[in-house]
Amino acid sequence: MPAALRLTFETHSWSEDNDRGIATGWLPGRLSSRGRALAKELGARRQGAAVVFVSDLGRALETAAVAFEGAGTPILADWRLRECDYGRLNGAPAPAIHAERRSYIAEPYPGGESWRGAVERVGAFLDDLRGPLGRRWAGAPVLIIGHVATRWGLDCRLGGRRLEDLVDEDFAWREGWDYELK
Repeated sequence: MPAALRLTFETHSWSEDNDRGIATGWLPGRLSSRGRALAKELGARRQGAAVVFVSDLGRALETAAVAFEGAGTPILADWRLRECDYGRLNGAPAPAIHAERRSYIAEPYPGGESWRGAVERVGAFLDDLRGPLGRRWAGAPVLIIGHVATRWGLDCRLGGRRLEDLVDEDFAWREGWDYELK
């Protein structure tokens, strides 16, 4: 039986939109100066990563680029690791988006997607990691850089958490979440 994949998830670093209290959603976003410093810390903390899978949104890509500059670590972007698409509400004030999350568990945001759809998208990425793509890094540390939706997808698929519980919790930042993909 092949070795399980050891996955660590880290959020993208602090962005200019975080400073402004904006829910960026599917907009690219850019790191703030604080975010670039935090990205360097992330790189030092995760220097043993064999590969980095990252959301293709600007703030996540910038986090990976700053964190692993010159390290030679493969950085592979995947759109399925994106944040939830708030549709016409991308770029809206974060408190308004967070206050209404429960309303969009199954119902898509206007012109966007539901949280369940975002979690399923992350699940499709994990399904691919169970195949030849993931076997390449079996037994090695794999880093994923993404967003709230990315972490919730990991928590639901690999941690046995219910999305209905996650949407009511405050997203408390920490230095990574560890998972095992069998």
